[in-house]
Amino acid sequence: MIDKMDENSLGQWLTAEVDGFEKPFSLTKFPGGQSNPTYSIEAQSGSYVLRRKPFGELLPSAHAIEREYRLLSAIWPLQFPVPRPIAHCTDKSVIGVEFYVMDLVRGLNFWDGQLPELEGKARHAIYMSMTDTLASLHNINIQQAGLEDYGKQGNYFARQISRWTKQYRDSQTDDIEEMENLIRWLPDRVPSQTRVSIVHGDYRIDNVVFDNDNRILAVLDWELSTLGDPIADFSYFALQWVLPFDGAAALGGLNLSSLNIPGLQEIISRYCAATDRQDIPELDWYFAYNLFRLSGIVQGIRKRVADGSASNEQAQKTAAKVEFFAKAAWSFADKFQTAQIQLNEPR
Repeated sequence: MIDKMDENSLGQWLTAEVDGFEKPFSLTKFPGGQSNPTYSIEAQSGSYVLRRKPFGELLPSAHAIEREYRLLSAIWPLQFPVPRPIAHCTDKSVIGVEFYVMDLVRGLNFWDGQLPELEGKARHAIYMSMTDTLASLHNINIQQAGLEDYGKQGNYFARQISRWTKQYRDSQTDDIEEMENLIRWLPDRVPSQTRVSIVHGDYRIDNVVFDNDNRILAVLDWELSTLGDPIADFSYFALQWVLPFDGAAALGGLNLSSLNIPGLQEIISRYCAATDRQDIPELDWYFAYNLFRLSGIVQGIRKRVADGSASNEQAQKTAAKVEFFAKAAWSFADKFQTAQIQLNEPR
């Protein structure tokens, strides 16, 4: 599918809707991202970022550009580190799909979780900063942010399991035994929910921009954000410590001590202290849930590859991970079940 926008039409819209915008401008697509294509805009008046929905037929509720823009507009004034939102376009005649424009945040973006370009002290500081920022997000007062209706009521995990089961079914291309097992198993073991917060939904090192002092300048990619259980967000972040290292965000199998990267228990303790928790029990269930959700997300990419509408050159490689995530999810489900059986055995 042709991934081309009408730059003349876009320029007219930018001139009309973005204060101070001056042509000429150039448009360059960022290489990362599998979902909502993102572009840098270099104009006479400065630098901006455009984020749009993909072209082609989309799954219901996916690629929620309008939700991203609302979220940024709500938390940027609260001084949470996100790019400043500038303008939102719902008129599909401009470039063919809905999009929004925000500030370009210049800083350091890391793709390899072991941070080979940094020294050990900086690596530790990076992960502490990520943990503190996630805790800060979860501590935002939803009423103060005006986001009371940003997510549905009820148990977040029950809603998400239902949602990703439907998304998986809508984009299913293959029969995967582990996914069928998870679809049956997860709804019967949903944990109770004690808190509601803003959840990012994809909080990883490659979705964060840092300054030279290892502080976070901006958290990016809010497409999956909603109101929900903050443990879902934290356990997704923690998942990187148990997934096998692959040159991306995952850290499993690395000698973290030699790299001066904090271990999982240190991250848990730091987060719990910042959010007034004692502990985060039963992580294996949360890991199983998050990997199931990842399977559903990546299955959507696989479907877009099959349909010819995937936006990223690496989409086919990512789409091949559905089975891996499903098998890993089921292995954590099995660990959880085994632990529960041992816990309930008479002594």
